[in-house]
Amino acid sequence: MHTTDEKYAALFTPWKIGNVEIKNRIVMCPMGGTSLFGWFELTGCHFDKEAAKLFLERANNNVGLIIPGIAPLRDTFWGKWLWQNPKMFADLKVFMEEIHKTGTKLFIQLTAGMGRSWAITELVAPLHKNKLTRALIKPIIDTSHELASPSPQKSRWAHDIECPEMTVEQIHEIIEAFAKTARLCKEAGVDGVEVHAVHEGYLLDQFSIEFFNKRTDEYGGSFENRYRFAAEVVKAIKESCGADYPVSLRYSVESKMKGFCEGAMPGEQYTEVGRNMEESERAVRYLQAAGYDMLNADNGTYDSWYWAHPPMYMPENCNLEDVAHIKEFVDIPVVCAGRMDAETGARAVAEGRIDAVGVARQFLTDPEWVTKLIENRLEDIKPCICCHSGCFNFSSSKGHANTQDLTDTMGLARCALNPETMQSKKYHLEPAGKPKKIAIIGGGIGGMEAALVCARRGHAVTLYEKSDKLGGVFIAASAPSFKEKDRALIAWYRRELTRYPIQVQMNTEITDVHTLDADEIIVATGAKAKKIPVKGARTAVEAVEYLLGEKTVGENVVVIGGGLTGCEIAYDLCLQGKKPVIVEMQDDLITTKGICLANTSYLRDYFKTNGVPVYLETALSEILDGSVSLKDKDGNIFSVPADSVILSVGYTPAPVAAKGKHIHVIGDAASVGNLRTVIWGAWDVCMKL
Repeated sequence: MHTTDEKYAALFTPWKIGNVEIKNRIVMCPMGGTSLFGWFELTGCHFDKEAAKLFLERANNNVGLIIPGIAPLRDTFWGKWLWQNPKMFADLKVFMEEIHKTGTKLFIQLTAGMGRSWAITELVAPLHKNKLTRALIKPIIDTSHELASPSPQKSRWAHDIECPEMTVEQIHEIIEAFAKTARLCKEAGVDGVEVHAVHEGYLLDQFSIEFFNKRTDEYGGSFENRYRFAAEVVKAIKESCGADYPVSLRYSVESKMKGFCEGAMPGEQYTEVGRNMEESERAVRYLQAAGYDMLNADNGTYDSWYWAHPPMYMPENCNLEDVAHIKEFVDIPVVCAGRMDAETGARAVAEGRIDAVGVARQFLTDPEWVTKLIENRLEDIKPCICCHSGCFNFSSSKGHANTQDLTDTMGLARCALNPETMQSKKYHLEPAGKPKKIAIIGGGIGGMEAALVCARRGHAVTLYEKSDKLGGVFIAASAPSFKEKDRALIAWYRRELTRYPIQVQMNTEITDVHTLDADEIIVATGAKAKKIPVKGARTAVEAVEYLLGEKTVGENVVVIGGGLTGCEIAYDLCLQGKKPVIVEMQDDLITTKGICLANTSYLRDYFKTNGVPVYLETALSEILDGSVSLKDKDGNIFSVPADSVILSVGYTPAPVAAKGKHIHVIGDAASVGNLRTVIWGAWDVCMKL
């Protein structure tokens, strides 16, 4: 296996974890929801055929090492231990035989648990808080077990819940379960296991960090005591499986924490309250000596979640310098994850700074990306845009636990941009029974996705776009400097359309759909900005006008609307050196559910760290010359200086025609949402045509 571009050559050399040889330096990192043993299903753990299909497709596309998402040692529902399910491991053995035919290796990631980081939902939180309901649901879901932490402390997700202290008996039970489960994995032909995790503020990490661990027994206090749990886990696995059975550790180099629910920005000078670099240098030596054969590394905790789950605001390769530094203190291989780009990763491998490149969500968006890299077809790679809308949309705002829908909790690791990922039974393409003439009005993401789906099914497609560019409102959304992946996605769509016999008619506005010669008409004309009835509003700049550069703004800019778009505009203004102020009627920024906390907490922390004024529970009263008049929740009127005002108060659907017989309305023209609702909605319609 050789790449046609020498700058990637280092990625396609073999390496070893213990005695196990991996054919290349690309690791598919674990993601919640991709567990081969199922994820959060009410029926209990089982061998997950959807995840197996996902991994086999990636294995057939040249990934070197696959590490599926966490396998809880104890089932979330009903409390059955993983090692008590022999049929699952029998199914796993058959699957491993298929994986090995591809030359790919696979490690199973086993988790000790989440502790205070367990993303308790709005649905479950009140059941836990009431002693009676907590007792009643315990046989089904033991919330006290799921929340059990090193010491009593607030839940990361529901600050009015105190997590109970884990008993020594529970610790020993978990260690035993690691050993028994790892043994069954080995017998099933699994190449190694990964321990989850002295990483991201999960349970073992909470034990290791003094900020979370206030115990006075042998699992708290001193350095050795805090890392004892993680050390005893690997020793138990080695005793059960043999010294030569590889055990990786998911590891965070630094916690990047300033305090409870407060992370550190890239490049910020701050006082680390979690694991700092000095302790990390000592910790990796200690963990290697305990028996770990690899470190699968990045940074962060749930309090600084954007380090472990980098949104588009984080720099590419954001963890590389810290991970490369820590490699100097161990002899075992070290993998680096976190918005890694292939060229930088290959260079780091060639220089011996890391041993392999960890990539996760890009594999959800494009299963063939490694193959395309080998064949030097980079322009054909559909880019992950780091939105987390389909794969990991745990969301939260002031006073709320995880507001994620139950269907999303049970269906992590799906992809906003690729509906077939982890839901291939629902979304799949079959040739049309009767090819039709399809007219699509609107060349935004929804219209382009619909055109591709229909063309792939064999329909004759004509796409009408009123402007001279394909991309719709997403062109504006992708304008800020930090949206390079969004711009790459638009470019991908434009190229992809040329691969199919799709007629694209630019500069063609359709006002009467009945003039079209088509069997089916898809309306994808998007939405229009809302207007607000305040004096002086006509002098304001609309969000899209600002993003497209159609109107310029001054130094002091008041952004009306603290949703995702308004916050991204304020962030963009900061990067330009301007001085934004955010005005929001809700009690927090970005309260819409389904927007990942890793993304929203970055923006909230950024504004706090950089002193951006944020007025919550506040309404715009009037726009004046040089200022705005605002009203707070108590009815007090006050003034804020403003050279310019940007309105970002939402959108309303703007379909050119209503839904009817043979007329289908999709995307924001049907209901304003995000790329996930736009793309999945296009498939919902186009699969049936």
